[in-house]
Amino acid sequence: MNLKSKDEIMEKYKEIEKSIIKKYRKEIWKRFVNGINDYNLIQNGDKIAVCISGGKDSMLLAKCMQELQRHWQVKFELVFLVMDPGYNPYNRKVIEDNAKLLNIPITIFESPIFDVVAEVEDTPCYLCARMRRGYLYKEAKDLGCNKIALGHHFDDVIETILMSMLYSGQIKTMMPKLHSTNYEGMELIRPLYLVKEADIVAWVRYNELSFIQCACRLTEHCSVSGQGGGSKRQEMKNLIKKFRQINPHIEMNIFRSVHDINLETVIGYHKKEKSYQFLDDYEKILNEND
Repeated sequence: MNLKSKDEIMEKYKEIEKSIIKKYRKEIWKRFVNGINDYNLIQNGDKIAVCISGGKDSMLLAKCMQELQRHWQVKFELVFLVMDPGYNPYNRKVIEDNAKLLNIPITIFESPIFDVVAEVEDTPCYLCARMRRGYLYKEAKDLGCNKIALGHHFDDVIETILMSMLYSGQIKTMMPKLHSTNYEGMELIRPLYLVKEADIVAWVRYNELSFIQCACRLTEHCSVSGQGGGSKRQEMKNLIKKFRQINPHIEMNIFRSVHDINLETVIGYHKKEKSYQFLDDYEKILNEND
């Protein structure tokens, strides 16, 4: 998209903002607002660092947060935070150009993450994600923020549920918000928790936008327009796609499964350091029924 004048850029981002509120009101805006309200993600006086990776999800999140700040009765501040972990110059320029196009006033800071994980043979992606989170928390706190907002969406949630079951042998999910254990007073929120990826893709295509898919220097499949493949998360996407052909409600059923767990039908669970097995009070329950 080749827009040169300030008037052209302004007209374009106004159209993009309108599309969120109008054309994709049901699919994106209402689900975004419902997620904020259902999980009590934002309070009066918050200062939130919206973390932008340069992909479609975080860019949409930034625009939704701008619109919410503009129209919501709750007053809060926003910082649009971009961490450069070692992007090549082209990818960094794509992020900067998209931020300009979308009227997002980004704050960029640099970190050595790509250089560090390049020396790691085992699970470099896991280490990269952990390090990214730490750097974002620290920078956000230094800027006076009490929360960071990430662009994870509905599909990320159900993929996490399946990955945990199939590869970790656990039932757990990606939470809509979390208190930081390393940065006191900081909290992580996921405002796109109820927004489906297909609707984000539709919004991107409708507005003829182009975002980076992955900017990692360490994997050859990462490019501006390419699709990452081969990961466990991609396996889950493919699996869910097959499930959807059998039952169109299966995604919502997976999502709801972690909202309504019947502990009487669970063999065991744990909370922090305490573990519970159904045998612990099995006979006690029988005596109570007598």
